[in-house]
Amino acid sequence: MAYEHILVEREGPITIVTLNRPQVFNALHKPAHFELDDAFNKFSADPDQWVAIVTGAGDKAFSAGNDLKFQAAGGERGWAKSGFGGLVSRFDCDKPIIAAVNGFAMGGGFEVALACDLIVAAENAIFALPEPSVGLAALAGGLLRLPRVIGMKRAMGMILTARRVSAKEGLELGFVNEVAPVGGALAAAKAIAKKICELSPMSIRASKQIAIRGAEMPLAQALVEQETWPAFKAMRDSADFVEGPKAFAEKRKPNWTGR
Repeated sequence: MAYEHILVEREGPITIVTLNRPQVFNALHKPAHFELDDAFNKFSADPDQWVAIVTGAGDKAFSAGNDLKFQAAGGERGWAKSGFGGLVSRFDCDKPIIAAVNGFAMGGGFEVALACDLIVAAENAIFALPEPSVGLAALAGGLLRLPRVIGMKRAMGMILTARRVSAKEGLELGFVNEVAPVGGALAAAKAIAKKICELSPMSIRASKQIAIRGAEMPLAQALVEQETWPAFKAMRDSADFVEGPKAFAEKRKPNWTGR
């Protein structure tokens, strides 16, 4: 599939997906959603790709969210099963996904970032759920994920006022993992991705799946069930499961294959 609205690059085991509509601050419309769905489907299915980074073209915006002008002009609205941005309803990907936020992450753009496992934000990044200011609501996961990440009272402070939050405050609130210099979000995200790639990808996938699934059930139940989940079984049956202890015993770096 040839992409018109996004760019996809691969640097070793790292996939970098760039929202490439800078003329509309990387706002997303139906064609872009389906391109993102395809790109993340391919990332999820490729055993040689271990970590993904999603970012926006330019330094002004990660994404302004839904392309309201496209919609107002009669453009059809819609997305694939994976949801807004190909990510907000993607619950079957156990590989880490990092948002490198450069500039505005508004509405659906913020929701895409929240759907990622980590958020790295440039100092000029701004986050908000402004939907009520245009008679809408943040139904692409923002109203559900934000309270889970920072707590209900803090989330309501953003949701009920539609106020804009800086990268620094996002770090203080707890939804931003790291703040980078202006123009440096992608480089900082790549540095984190490389650190992740030093670890067993099978272990990382099992860890992500257990953490996310386990958070949805009582601790006692999760402790019992975690070893029955697919990513754990895949880790246990993998070559990496043998390679890790062997490399440790031989005092060398492990040769991870992700298989």
